[in-house]
Amino acid sequence: MSKEKNVNHEPFVRMSKRDGLPIWKSFGIRLIGLSLALVICAIIIFSLTKLNPLKVYAAMVNGAFGTNKRIWVTIRDIMMLLCISVGLAPAFKMRFWNIGAEGQVLVGGIVAAACMINLGNTLPLVPLIVVMFIGSALAGGIWGGIPAVFKAKWNANETLFTLMMNYIAIQLTSFFVAQWEHPFGSNSVGIINPTSKSGWFPQIFGQVYTLNVIIVLSLTILMYIYLKYTKHGYEIAVVGESENTARYAAINVRKVIIRSMIISGAICGIAGFLAVSGASHTISTSTAGGRGFTAIIIAWLARFNSFVMILISALIVFLERGAIEIASQFQLNDYVSEMITGIILFFILGSEFFINYKIKFRSAKSKEGEK
Repeated sequence: MSKEKNVNHEPFVRMSKRDGLPIWKSFGIRLIGLSLALVICAIIIFSLTKLNPLKVYAAMVNGAFGTNKRIWVTIRDIMMLLCISVGLAPAFKMRFWNIGAEGQVLVGGIVAAACMINLGNTLPLVPLIVVMFIGSALAGGIWGGIPAVFKAKWNANETLFTLMMNYIAIQLTSFFVAQWEHPFGSNSVGIINPTSKSGWFPQIFGQVYTLNVIIVLSLTILMYIYLKYTKHGYEIAVVGESENTARYAAINVRKVIIRSMIISGAICGIAGFLAVSGASHTISTSTAGGRGFTAIIIAWLARFNSFVMILISALIVFLERGAIEIASQFQLNDYVSEMITGIILFFILGSEFFINYKIKFRSAKSKEGEK
């Protein structure tokens, strides 16, 4: 009787957490999710615009990789997004919700622009770039370290704290833009050192964005090694799992929080340096461009694996560049292109559920038992 009762109450669908999936299976699930997203997008594109979806997808590829210039601009944008994602990895692995990457990028950009403006005619190019790199990293590290100290000592809410610091950084950027505006009254800094190009990344192997790639890929490799093979990386993982366990293991939790956030902020500050010195050669409140929030998605999807972040960053930048192209080529408004991007991201995010959980349906034998 008790067995029948148990059978009757067995749910039709059960979810249970997976112990782990092989890498090829997890990527297979993501590939299925991406394929389904493309099919859904194709149906919607045809229903709304009567356009051939294959032509639309071809236009997206052309928008990202159609010319040599477009390829390098896409690579530049990937490196920028990847740099911020790598910066967020230690904080989020520690379960410190660093929502302040936008601000950390901006303060790093401010320092880089200040060096270009004030030291551009004083220092040779290589020492100037080194000073800008170090200065931006320090600025970002300090900006990230402030909420970490408050969290470590007084258990302040890091989500609100880092978010509010974004707004402070935006106003700080507005102040310096007003100080450095050129020409006067334009309310913008304009291109810094357009003639001398002091502080601009030099061409390497004939490309202006090669140094961006070298810096970011170096940081990516170092972060992977840091999180996976060092004592500090182990401490970050333990603190992220349980602070009480970390204390029981004699890990100084306060020290880990502050140190990890300084590293996180420093790398985001370097992203600001890349944006100013290696891309736009100016500073404005839109220098971060919302990448600090997009990078949160990348860090989580990659499970803080910096090598996986390369692939996800490339996909997101491809979607962004492709969306711009189809909006231009087919005279579609931004809503259609953003909708396509949103659907694809939704399916990719949804595939993470099936990677982390398995679903079991009630067996036919159970149904017979109910009868």
